[in-house]
Amino acid sequence: MLRPNELERQEKAVATLVELTSVFEGIASMRIAQIRNQVLQSTQFFHELWHIYSQIRVDESFHFGRSANKMQVSDRELFLIITSEGGFSGDIDQRLVELMLKSYDRSKHDVVVVGHHGALQLAQHGVPFKKYYKLPVKDQNINVTPITEEVRHYQSTQVFYQQYVSLLVQEVKHIALSAAVQERGQKVTATDEVITESNYIFEPSTRAVVDHLENSMMQIAISQVILESKLAQYASRFKAMSAAHEKSEESRNEIHLSFNRAKRAVKDERLKEIINGLRKAGSAA
Repeated sequence: MLRPNELERQEKAVATLVELTSVFEGIASMRIAQIRNQVLQSTQFFHELWHIYSQIRVDESFHFGRSANKMQVSDRELFLIITSEGGFSGDIDQRLVELMLKSYDRSKHDVVVVGHHGALQLAQHGVPFKKYYKLPVKDQNINVTPITEEVRHYQSTQVFYQQYVSLLVQEVKHIALSAAVQERGQKVTATDEVITESNYIFEPSTRAVVDHLENSMMQIAISQVILESKLAQYASRFKAMSAAHEKSEESRNEIHLSFNRAKRAVKDERLKEIINGLRKAGSAA
């Protein structure tokens, strides 16, 4: 059995872990509330752009804002995977990488990864990636221009991301980027205002305005997917820290119980020594 002073040191160390997990749990909860508000704001702005775009676009296809600029488009498909920066988000990044690997073919797909943790996991699986970007620290005014420039050079892009369901449930998903934009656009309700070439002048051309709107909406869609992933990551972190907090509390209670038993055992041992000493003294007298 460990001595009381050793158990006391262990209890203090575990108590520190209890406090740290509680702090991380609180931070994750606060960040979840902040990001959810930001998602709502960006969704409103996206709807305003889609309302204009849906009335003036020249056809039903989404061209990723490249129709006016004759850029070279790759026939390979781009996989954009969004993960966390660190390893404090539970197993959600691992699940996301495993989902991507199910459909990944090196001869057909290029990979762009957001988040250092995902880059490490892809390297461990021997999967090369074309570009790596850090997960944005800020939740407002996220600069996704470098990512959208990559996307515009591919005919098709699949986005692998994490979705927040609740504090205890987070899912990993993938969706075609064009479908993600269309999906958000379908939620827009129609209004009485009509925007057409007959009552508006578009400079330098209608096609150029459509391309600008497509590029803007693509940036917002990617930003929203990043925010959704961050929301899921913080929820996963909250869940992991909550479990760690509960486990450390149990460990501290067990150590404290062992500490009390050890102290009692020391007192009993000393009491036995005193009694034996008194007996020996009485026998000698």
